[in-house]
Amino acid sequence: MTTIEIEDMITVGAFADKLALPVGKVITELMKNGVMATVNERIDFDTAQIITGELGLEVELVRKAAESVVLTRPKADINDPNAVTRPPVVAVMGHVDHGKTSLLDAIKGSDVVKGEAGGITQHISAYYIEHDGRAITFLDTPGHEAFAALREHGAQLTDVVIIVVAADDGIKPQTLEAIRFARKAGVKIVVAITKMDKPEANVDRIKQQLAEQELLPEDWGGDTVILPVSAKAGTGIKELLDMVLLVADVEDLRAVANVPASGLIIESHMEQGRGPVAKALITKGTLKAGDVVVAGGTVGKIRNLEGTDGKSLKQATPSMPVVLTGLKQLPEFGDSFQVVPTEKEGRALASLAAFGRQSGAGHMNISSNELIRLINRSNQLQELNVIVKTDVQGSLTSVIDSLKTLDNEEVAVRIVGSGVGPINENDIHMAATSHAIIYGFHTLLPASIRQMTARDKVSVRLFQVIYELIDDAKQELTKLLVPEVIETPHGRMIVRGIFKTTKTEVICGGEVTKGKLTVPSLAKVMRDKEELAEVEVTNLKRGPQDAKEVLEGEMCGLSFTSKSRVDIQGGDVLELFTRELKDRSL
Repeated sequence: MTTIEIEDMITVGAFADKLALPVGKVITELMKNGVMATVNERIDFDTAQIITGELGLEVELVRKAAESVVLTRPKADINDPNAVTRPPVVAVMGHVDHGKTSLLDAIKGSDVVKGEAGGITQHISAYYIEHDGRAITFLDTPGHEAFAALREHGAQLTDVVIIVVAADDGIKPQTLEAIRFARKAGVKIVVAITKMDKPEANVDRIKQQLAEQELLPEDWGGDTVILPVSAKAGTGIKELLDMVLLVADVEDLRAVANVPASGLIIESHMEQGRGPVAKALITKGTLKAGDVVVAGGTVGKIRNLEGTDGKSLKQATPSMPVVLTGLKQLPEFGDSFQVVPTEKEGRALASLAAFGRQSGAGHMNISSNELIRLINRSNQLQELNVIVKTDVQGSLTSVIDSLKTLDNEEVAVRIVGSGVGPINENDIHMAATSHAIIYGFHTLLPASIRQMTARDKVSVRLFQVIYELIDDAKQELTKLLVPEVIETPHGRMIVRGIFKTTKTEVICGGEVTKGKLTVPSLAKVMRDKEELAEVEVTNLKRGPQDAKEVLEGEMCGLSFTSKSRVDIQGGDVLELFTRELKDRSL
């Protein structure tokens, strides 16, 4: 037996080379077992081992030890004598439609909510405002449940979390989730009770609900700041900002500014004419146009540095959200970034980051347990092939994660392709060959590509609101569900005599002992409680006359057909029933 050494993660192409097999043969075997993987996608060691066994090869795989690569996220040292006071970073979180974005509109004097599909924030947005001559950075996080990963990401970036609760609605599941995220991040929580202008507003009820979550209001003897606000009336806004600055003073937020910048990527997307565009939050140092930046697995020289208002900046300091262009590829949200002296050094760091990311099993890789589960249920699993295209990287992750939550033991969403940017020709070709639906979220379908979709009969569905996209996928999965079989018993007859038998038809007579007999219907031929056959009842007679139904206690004649000869005898029982298929839903 040959021994082959492979890493924990290996591309399908490299795996095929190790086995000295055509890559198509390996891909075909993966597909047979429910795994869609291209030549450049990675599978883990256990999956490779299972596929080797499926191929019947006399090969023993040995796991190759790999050096672990860890890139530490840079932190500002508040004890550094060069550290200076920095603005607080504030995340606004809470349940959908509780007024987070409207509150931010009131704070910064704009009207973003009208521009958001369905009035729901779809991305993490950042704003830099001034209050009483001091700067505050706000992060607006999505409210819909499908954006849980983005909300947690927002909490981990911040110093203060404002939990928004509608006065007329109270604490909801996403409110509790936001509280959990804030506690996990170890940040100060301030509660803003919105929609105070509503007649159904009930502040005491909300305070009671908060107390049950161990957020005891200050006026109840606790330390949780609770402020009633109304974005519509503009009341309570100043007090809320004052409290944010007070918390910042108490926390003594500081960062070193006279060093090369580092921080976190908030969002990224492709933009025509500008290429990869990233929104970043600086946690330390000063960022300047022309700096070489490595962000996750990509690198580039900053071509344009802008504020979130679109104005050009010469430099940006800690706690400032900025928009930058010049990166070679899209970074992922949550990636750390840092300024490096040269592009050569940046490429080396980016390669290490990419290696570290690939060495850990990514969310698109199939584990051995999942593969075994797929093999075990391959005969009944129905899959919906989809391609996902979005405007930004964070939304892509959220949409894919949300689609995967629809999977169950019978149906599953298979992501055969994904990416950021407009739908293109390659997407159409991939959809045509894999019979996939293309879901576009906040992205474009160019006119030339639209013509290709009609030619190739590819379904492209564009959405501006994520829950509408998820609902559409749920409807498609519902169509793949095996209908529920419902059998309804009607009556029973004991056979007293047999008048005619052929290979496919029997005419007999007997007594109805239970229920009633009707036509058309099905019947089970029973003898000593054992089922002999299932037949189709075609005719009933009461005396010489045809009958549609015969009731309990009556004698009747009956004829049925079957696919093969039924050796019926006197004393056998016919149990009549109907069977129907009922569509199921997820």
